[in-house]
Amino acid sequence: MQDILNRATRVVIVEGSPDEVDSVDRARLVVTGDEIADLASHLAIVDGGTGDRCRCNGWPTIMVHGPDGETACWTLHHQIGLRGIGNCDADLRDGPALTAWLAQRGLTGSQRAQEWLAEEEAEAEHRRMRWIRAAPAGLDAAAADVAQPPGRDYEAWSRQLNEAEVRLAALVQQHYPDATERIRALLAWAGICSRESSTGSMWYDTAVQRQLHRESPDLVLAALAAHPPSPAQLDGASELFCAPEWTKAHDRHLPEPQRSMLIGHIQAEGTDAMRRRLSWGYYGAERTVD
Repeated sequence: MQDILNRATRVVIVEGSPDEVDSVDRARLVVTGDEIADLASHLAIVDGGTGDRCRCNGWPTIMVHGPDGETACWTLHHQIGLRGIGNCDADLRDGPALTAWLAQRGLTGSQRAQEWLAEEEAEAEHRRMRWIRAAPAGLDAAAADVAQPPGRDYEAWSRQLNEAEVRLAALVQQHYPDATERIRALLAWAGICSRESSTGSMWYDTAVQRQLHRESPDLVLAALAAHPPSPAQLDGASELFCAPEWTKAHDRHLPEPQRSMLIGHIQAEGTDAMRRRLSWGYYGAERTVD
């Protein structure tokens, strides 16, 4: 990469993906002269590559031109990686420094994107910690192992996650040998994700769901009706009974009194997502939309 930049006569940086470089709506910067060497220092990469290849197109696009035309085209990925060198992405040695360098020259898109990514990462961490804190008593350490974020080595992380899930499931059985108590504890924990502002289930949410799916369906229904469930347990039931693993095996219908309890809870205190499911006919409700 350094050799390419040493021979460059100009570098054009466009705040867009490669298929947007000709758009007049995209801000651009032309780097020439001594500033090319300055840019090169900010594009320094970690040797060896990441082994990964991001699925997004990446932006901004960096086009290097020499005396005979374009000699290289690279893209930034999430403002921390560079695509176009070798057969995988490369980590920048200092992504924030490059972002600041671009912003000083009028290309502020990377700066805004980095701020947004930082906010997303902070919220993801807050959500992860809320899930760990919601674990039943005595399970927080095992929960933290399950909620460990993935690293670069996905296969190693996946193996560790599987082992952590096995340990967690064993501890749940140990702490709650009574099936009714165990199921109600898991339902309350499973309900945490239903109240999160960011949609969708995380890998640690599904770990609890999998434990519930391994329980006898009759026991799950009986545990819910054993005595009045808490709002958190009903939230968990709303997640469980709309999951494909449940509906494929048991359809969308629920027996009484579970049906009335859950529908009443959703009508009174449910989230928009829960109410949409009601309108689609989940939980034994009458379908009101096509």
